[in-house]
Amino acid sequence: MTEPHVSRRGFIRTFAGGMLGGAMLYAFPEDARAKYVLAGGEQVPADDEHFWNVVRDQFPLKREPLFLNNGTMGVSPFVVIDAVKAEMEDVDRSARYGGWENVRPKLASFIGAHVDEISLMHNVTEGINVVACGLPLKKGDEVILTNHEHAGNALPWLARARRDGIVIKQLQLAATAAETLNRLNDLITRKTKVIAVPHVTCTIGQVLPAKEIARLGHEKGLWVFLDGAHTPGMMPLDVKELGCDFFASCGHKWMMGPKGTGFLYVKREMMEVLEPYWVGAGVDTAWDLATGSLTYKSDAHRFDFATQSSALYIGLGAAVDFLHHLGMENVARRGQALSRHLRNGLKGLGERAEILTPEEDGGFGSVVGFRLKNVPYDKLQQLLLEKHKIITRMVPENGINCNRISTHIYNNFDEVNRVVEAITAAA
Repeated sequence: MTEPHVSRRGFIRTFAGGMLGGAMLYAFPEDARAKYVLAGGEQVPADDEHFWNVVRDQFPLKREPLFLNNGTMGVSPFVVIDAVKAEMEDVDRSARYGGWENVRPKLASFIGAHVDEISLMHNVTEGINVVACGLPLKKGDEVILTNHEHAGNALPWLARARRDGIVIKQLQLAATAAETLNRLNDLITRKTKVIAVPHVTCTIGQVLPAKEIARLGHEKGLWVFLDGAHTPGMMPLDVKELGCDFFASCGHKWMMGPKGTGFLYVKREMMEVLEPYWVGAGVDTAWDLATGSLTYKSDAHRFDFATQSSALYIGLGAAVDFLHHLGMENVARRGQALSRHLRNGLKGLGERAEILTPEEDGGFGSVVGFRLKNVPYDKLQQLLLEKHKIITRMVPENGINCNRISTHIYNNFDEVNRVVEAITAAA
């Protein structure tokens, strides 16, 4: 049932679940700690601390140490935690089988896909492996990655190169979208078959011009894959608008879902192009050992199979509902405001700090990557944790050697001020 928490604008409500506007949310007892926060379709200012404090109260996250590493792992709200627990108990009480399939429509709606284009994964890396292993590539074919890859997108393609002799080429990202596109265009040859790049880099949170990359790739006759580990839950997402062929993501970062959940989007037109390499019960419409026949399902279910945890995927659905009713535009606006505030604080250090995340519109989200010129990145991370009780992430990948701060809706401007003060003391 609805319990009013009225802000000065009068639109904040919390909801214990059930039917809302024709949609079914996971329901909790009225006195439960778990509540959905409803923005009511309103535009919430990024600095409306009353609203965001109501949101913060829906998380079990401790105040100390200060958590500023959402890019590694997001914290789940109570609606997710309690939905997982309730589903686990119900499954073991009733010995019921199945239920994980129910999340596909929610995921499809959340990212702008058709439900038959969604395959359930356990993490983003699993989805990347499905694509890297399943595309029809041969020795000498080129795949373009970037110099800002996470191991999850680098290793599957490197393994394919080791196994089948494909060639990995590296795109050096630029500070602007236009220059990045120019460099990508110059890197493409007649042997290039795939562009496989992050939508948002794990290193410095740079948002790549994904729509333009997909358009360029398709003009050249290439397949385009986006590593979407950091996009869903950080900013509004429509994979159809992006135009990519494949998109993989996970539930445990910005979506704030259960750890061990994810999904893979496969465009309908790519269904017969991508070969399933790991199969099992559920991928088929028919099989017969006597005749040696196997017919795959026509949808993306052909890429996920066998028994999965209904509790984890029910929890992922609850996370989608939680974000939906906050409003992804509101979530994105809050994240960018915190990032700008952090960036402005680092600018106060002058030449002692180098900010690596692009500042152009559309080039950043809720992540800031930076270096201090007089403090090594690993020493700074250790100092922030041990002296100031602040959890961040250092970025040794690809020799970038910087520090990364990533915030989410459970962080606030005072916490950003605290980390700026700690960095300033270190510098």
